[in-house]
Amino acid sequence: MPPDRISLGKAGEDYACRELERQGYEILARRFRTRLGEIDIVARHGDTLVFIEVKARRTTRFGEPVEAVDWRKRQTIARIAAEYVLRHSIGNACCRFDVVSVVFGDGLRPRLAILRDAFDGRGR
Repeated sequence: MPPDRISLGKAGEDYACRELERQGYEILARRFRTRLGEIDIVARHGDTLVFIEVKARRTTRFGEPVEAVDWRKRQTIARIAAEYVLRHSIGNACCRFDVVSVVFGDGLRPRLAILRDAFDGRGR
C-alpha cells in the first residue's frame, strides 16, 4: 500500500489507467493542469471524450472515495474540461464525466469501480 497521500493518488491513477485501457479506453492525457486545477485522466472511449476523476483511499472507513467528488469539485472539473476542449480545438465532441474509485484495503488487489456518466458538463 502506498505510504502517503500523494503516492496513494498516483498509485490509484496508475491502477485506474490500466483498468480503463483494459476496458477499451484510450488514454489521451494524465494530470491535465490549468490555473483552475487538474483533471486526472482524459481518455477516448469509442467516439466519446471522457474526463475522469480518480479517488483513491486506503479504506472506506470514512465513506466511498466517489463521495469526495462534491458539487464544487464537479463544477471545477467541468470548467477544466471546457478548457481542454478549447485548447485542443475539439469543437462538438461528445463528452462524458466518469469517476473512478480505488480502495486499496488489505487485499492483494485494490477494489476499483468506474462510475460512468457520473455528472454532466454543468457539474450536476
